[in-house]
Amino acid sequence: MKKLIQTILLGFFAVSTNAQTDKIVVTGSVQSDILIPQNDEAIGTEKTDDWALTNTYVDVRLSMENLEAGARFEYLKFPLPGFEKDIKGYGVPHFYVKGQNEYIDLTLGTFYEQFGSGFVLRTYEERSLGIDNALLGARVGIRPMKGVSLKALSGFQRRYWSFNKNSLISGGDIELNLDRWIRALADGNTFVTLGASFVNKHEKASEDEIFALPTYKLNLPENVNAWDVRASVSHGGWNLLAEYAQKTQDPSFDNGYIYRKGYVAMLSTSYSKRGLSLLLQAKRSDNMSFRSRRSMNGTSSFLNHLPAFTMDHTYTLAATYPYATHPGGEWAYQAELGYTFKKNTALGGKYGTGVKVNFSHVHAIDQSPRATEILPGEFFTGAGSDGYGSAFWKWGNETYYQDFNVQIDKRLSRDFKLNLMYMNQRYNKTIVEGEGGMIHSNIFVAEGKYKMNKKLTLRGELQYLTTKQDEGDWAFALLELSVLPHWMFTVSDEWNCGETNIHYYQGLVTYNVGSHRIQAGYGRTAAGYNCSGGVCRYVPAQKGFMLSYNYNF
Repeated sequence: MKKLIQTILLGFFAVSTNAQTDKIVVTGSVQSDILIPQNDEAIGTEKTDDWALTNTYVDVRLSMENLEAGARFEYLKFPLPGFEKDIKGYGVPHFYVKGQNEYIDLTLGTFYEQFGSGFVLRTYEERSLGIDNALLGARVGIRPMKGVSLKALSGFQRRYWSFNKNSLISGGDIELNLDRWIRALADGNTFVTLGASFVNKHEKASEDEIFALPTYKLNLPENVNAWDVRASVSHGGWNLLAEYAQKTQDPSFDNGYIYRKGYVAMLSTSYSKRGLSLLLQAKRSDNMSFRSRRSMNGTSSFLNHLPAFTMDHTYTLAATYPYATHPGGEWAYQAELGYTFKKNTALGGKYGTGVKVNFSHVHAIDQSPRATEILPGEFFTGAGSDGYGSAFWKWGNETYYQDFNVQIDKRLSRDFKLNLMYMNQRYNKTIVEGEGGMIHSNIFVAEGKYKMNKKLTLRGELQYLTTKQDEGDWAFALLELSVLPHWMFTVSDEWNCGETNIHYYQGLVTYNVGSHRIQAGYGRTAAGYNCSGGVCRYVPAQKGFMLSYNYNF
């Protein structure tokens, strides 16, 4: 399959170079992040014999009329700290050819896809986490009539520099836009979409030999099926999404090789109009980790994605204790209210005032051990058993995460804008990281931006995190000067003033010109977790010179 796709890709490039050049569009990007590490025993940096570490990517896409082809070169032979060791290497792992018209599109090669919210299938790339779980194979999308969209695919999932070829992934998806058929809905500004998905994982049972007892080998299923149904309704400023997914028995490393089915249910509603926004969400997941290889751990080989119903924080100290979705199961809730007080009112003042309140809570689900007779007269609750029972509405005993924060956005003058945030957080470090107990913290943030003239803008941040657990209190300060149209200068210091008294300082210079962006700097970075969408990667402490280059063409 790989050789066939490479032949098609090379043939397409050869044909394209002989075509009229005014019909060929070449686009792409270059991204290279480099660290020249230095040892620092005070912050516990990892020792390395490599004088420079880099993650480098070059993407190229060639389009002509209804055809498109692309490839990506990756150089990760000396990867940045914190990435899994299997990521080391270099080559061209991403390559594809795509043809399309009004009714159909066909892709051969590696591709990314998501069905619905991703509960049964989401393949994607997230370079900051070291995730690239593309499928190698074929995908077809069909639009036979207005309001109908069909997808079908089959392939093997990428795992770093190879593909899980003992596990074939196949599936299909359908979406119906009822407002395209029912005129009364469209006339009433109401949009209704129904969707359904199915995914099959065919994994050879001989790939893994798992024993529940020294003489009892597990009978692992070769086929695991997952399905998803969903409905979304939009009317005026209101949006409602309901989705449910289920997975058949899938004993794996993640669940301790039990034979319980997996489930996830979600309800999300939002409302938005000028000056007002509202979001309410609830999600229950249970044993819904889904990988193309049952024996894998870490961040590789995931077929699905369970988003975290928590706020993605961008401020440094607010992101110190980020939450990662618990693969075993959780009840997750989130509510957010945003309101802008109008100009020339008591609370709005001359320029108006924006206020946003966000609350999220993640709790354990009920998990009552369920003994299974796997040998005559012998009952077990671990590998080979059903694992546990779980009443749908019943909570477990532990809080995994809770976050309450208030943000105020206020322009004090035409040239000065102030953002304030207060956050109260509960973070179960034992659940998320394996040990550490419950951490209670309060975080305060003040950010100011002052436009000095048409070319100069100065931005500053002051942050403080206070807690009696873990390493105690933290303070953070930042100054950033933007000099239009090209330059930006940044200095910052993150200081652990609670236990270690260590400063994590940084100085950065950024230059932008056209489609090029270059950033150079020096400093220390504290150990912690980098998270995106409920998936996290541990990043060890670092010190050294940093260089980053980005180019889009």
